[in-house]
Amino acid sequence: MNSFGHLFRITTWGESHGGGVGVVVDGCPPRLKLSEADIQPDLDRRRPGQSRIVSPRMESDTVQILSGTFEGQTLGTPISMWVRNEDARPEAYTEMKTKFRPSHADYTYQAKFGIRAWPGGGRTSARETIGRVAAGAIAKKILRERFGVEVLSYVKQVQRIVAEIDPNRVKFKDVESNIVRCPNAAAAQKMIHLIEKMRRAGDTVGGIVEGVARGVPAGWGEPVFDRLEADLAKAMLSLPASKGFDIGSGFGGILLTGTQHNDPFRARGGKVYTTSNRSGGIQGGISNGQTIFFRVAFKPVATVMREQDTVDVEFRNTTLKARGRHDPCVLPRAVPMVEAMTALVLVDHALRQKAQCGK
Repeated sequence: MNSFGHLFRITTWGESHGGGVGVVVDGCPPRLKLSEADIQPDLDRRRPGQSRIVSPRMESDTVQILSGTFEGQTLGTPISMWVRNEDARPEAYTEMKTKFRPSHADYTYQAKFGIRAWPGGGRTSARETIGRVAAGAIAKKILRERFGVEVLSYVKQVQRIVAEIDPNRVKFKDVESNIVRCPNAAAAQKMIHLIEKMRRAGDTVGGIVEGVARGVPAGWGEPVFDRLEADLAKAMLSLPASKGFDIGSGFGGILLTGTQHNDPFRARGGKVYTTSNRSGGIQGGISNGQTIFFRVAFKPVATVMREQDTVDVEFRNTTLKARGRHDPCVLPRAVPMVEAMTALVLVDHALRQKAQCGK
């Protein structure tokens, strides 16, 4: 499916080397002040060519709002936005017309549809995420201005380099203080060095992005199938190159006993809080008022500049050495993608909670 969400619903469209990519946002509340200036900063954080450790493809990724606003405000009608592709080079993918890149979606798309847009991977390219990030910028603005919720993410780990970061205290300016988007300066320098080493070797590396939402009130989410953490997991695992999701204590929680793992409740000033947050801000699929934090694992980028075994479209064994412009590590550009998907989930549940319970 190319659509996501219930009350706040987005549909993305476009291919990596087509005319452009974009999104239609349906369900945005009316009278929200909105212009391209609200959306462009997040697209600038996502775009290629922004530093020496990402894809050198040079795209301005300039967004244009085509519908859904009037005199600087949303109308409550569908908002359509698009970004023109400016630096497509399909000739770099000629060999991939007949050969499948290992661990990429080339073969699976061919198996499913019997046809694929082989230049740049078409719809499987991370360029598809432009629509998500543009829509996510609107969602973040709604959450911030109408609900007092802050959403941010950062690089937590690159391969074996792990940064110590407090999700309750991390600041956006610290995330943006370096090109790898890790708010721990010492760890960031090690990460940058490793990514540069991988690029020189024609290889790639993966890691973990941590997502944080602060100020989410108790009560957002749904029981059973639309649990808040379940929707977050689906959102994150829909991102290109994502391979894992855990929240709060995550897989590490299995090392604790129930007594050690529980988050004790206390009351103060007529409000309930917990003295620890191993639940990651969600219990029973519903937010409990504490900081929501989770981690998303991203694999090493599949396209590497080394010769590898593969097959061609006639199912004959062959080899392929990829060409073109690719990220040696997806993590720095994945940060705004994780923020966008977090915001899309939260704003949808915020609107659902308001519709159902009036608050």
